[in-house]
Amino acid sequence: MAKSKTYIGKLKPRYSFILNQYPDFRASKCTNPKCQKLTHLRKFALFIFIEGVGPIILGKTCRYCSKCELIIAHQDELEAELALNLQKIAPQAIGNEYFVVGTFDKKLWQKQLQNGENGENQLTSETFNYLADFKKMLDLEIEPAGWYRE
Repeated sequence: MAKSKTYIGKLKPRYSFILNQYPDFRASKCTNPKCQKLTHLRKFALFIFIEGVGPIILGKTCRYCSKCELIIAHQDELEAELALNLQKIAPQAIGNEYFVVGTFDKKLWQKQLQNGENGENQLTSETFNYLADFKKMLDLEIEPAGWYRE
């Protein structure tokens, strides 16, 4: 019997996601060996669950491959933006574990920002109607450049 994956968002799962933990690697090309297309910058409203705080929605510019629908977020940049936002709402939670769940409807997120709602801790049960979980969470493994023996 196949296991069905449980999603928390009501929108159809979308995008694959990689959290790049390598600060010196910036993924200018898609990491899919069959693609290798150049990535470009695109802003996403990321739905992030932070231990001890709960979910927040963070606008983050990430690398994106439109062919593969792959979002690559750089961990060092994401954590810096999280720390900046947490300073305002929960400074004791800076450095807590977090998990990027998916993407939030960007138009609704922008509308909330224009209305003066910052998106943190103002989430309701209706919020999940505008959340799309990631189809796949991928790991990034790179081999540093250099000369290696066979």
